[in-house]
Amino acid sequence: MRPLEGVRVVELAALGPLEHAGMLLADLGASVLRVHRPGAPGDPRNPILRGRRHLELDLKTEDGRACLLDEVRDADVLLEGFRPGVMERLRLGPHDLAEVAPGLVYGRMTGWGQSGPRAARAGHDINYTAETGALWATRTDGARPTAALNLVGDNGGGSLYLVVGVLAALLERRRTARGAVIDAAIVDGVSSLLQTVRGLQTEGRWGQEPAANLFDSGAPFYDTYRCADGEYMAVGAIEPQFYDAFVRGLGLDPAGLPDRADRTTWPTLRARFAEMFAAHTRAHWARVFAPLDACVSPVWSLAEAGHSDHLVSRRTLLPDSTGGWSAAPAPRIHPLPAPDDSRAPERTHANS
Repeated sequence: MRPLEGVRVVELAALGPLEHAGMLLADLGASVLRVHRPGAPGDPRNPILRGRRHLELDLKTEDGRACLLDEVRDADVLLEGFRPGVMERLRLGPHDLAEVAPGLVYGRMTGWGQSGPRAARAGHDINYTAETGALWATRTDGARPTAALNLVGDNGGGSLYLVVGVLAALLERRRTARGAVIDAAIVDGVSSLLQTVRGLQTEGRWGQEPAANLFDSGAPFYDTYRCADGEYMAVGAIEPQFYDAFVRGLGLDPAGLPDRADRTTWPTLRARFAEMFAAHTRAHWARVFAPLDACVSPVWSLAEAGHSDHLVSRRTLLPDSTGGWSAAPAPRIHPLPAPDDSRAPERTHANS
């Protein structure tokens, strides 16, 4: 039995983080009904839409609204991703739905949040990461910010925080029997994700210059390197023991290299590492580093990742109907092992 079996979710179809959140809840066992407008069911081959039932409704009509209210009456969670005020104009806002489902967890997913000067404005992942400072922190040595797909905003700061809020509200409902409204804003989630970097900045370990810090490609031991065949290897050898294994894997003597603690030596180290990687193919370096605990990995394409020995072993990626790959549900949740009485420590009693 999966953890959320018995939890009923109504998802009002929307792009980006909301459909990702719906997938996560369905993967965890919730019964998810995806309500979409007439003529827009979505591509059934799209793996992000898996695990749901589907219902076509026009919420601008009285019949559509009444049908949604019937579904919500028996639901535990509603997910919506409209701009602030839209659900209220449809008479489907939190106050409206509380009348038919007082224990409902009402999850609202937006980019800017339910309040603030830009709450009613449109936006996308790149806008939210720009506003929060996350995009600035990705600047390359050419000082050009680079968006990291939609992973940081839509999914990292969006859907994951929405799901955390929903799960927390479901737990609280056990105690209070009351529902809750989740105001999940991408700008809030991304700001929370940036807390590690802000912490480094507070400690004086993160500077203003682009590509000059620990994990923004500034450090030569935390970057990617081009190989002889034009492919790349990724290096994340931060800790001393991993750095030592990395350097030795390249065929270099750590004692013959400049002190990496001195940032003025970073250009020299980078040039030396780049020279070594450029001498052989990615396949060569993948074989060299496979047995080493050096935090060095080949950079696979989306297609190649499906053949990673580690991902194959865990069945992390599964073949889909289009010939591509679909991610397996995550995280994996297993029951806690039953206590083994034979290994339990002998009990002692004060009166024995």
